[in-house]
Amino acid sequence: MGLGGISIWQLVIVLAIILLLFGSKKLRNIGGDLGNAVKGFKSAMKDGTTEPKAIDEKLEKDASFSADTSAEKEPEKTDK
Repeated sequence: MGLGGISIWQLVIVLAIILLLFGSKKLRNIGGDLGNAVKGFKSAMKDGTTEPKAIDEKLEKDASFSADTSAEKEPEKTDK
């Protein structure tokens, strides 16, 4: 018994049918596309680890800017 009740022979038959339906060239292209997608995902995840720091700095800059402008917009209240 193999993976989840599927024997090795059943997997071989399914792979043979897939090979007959799509052909070896099409499967090779699909494999290459899948490999490129995985590489792109890994590089995006690596870039994503440094990104939150830049986002935090931008948010702090925007927050200080909005705090400065909101103080200017509030009219001064005087007691008469």
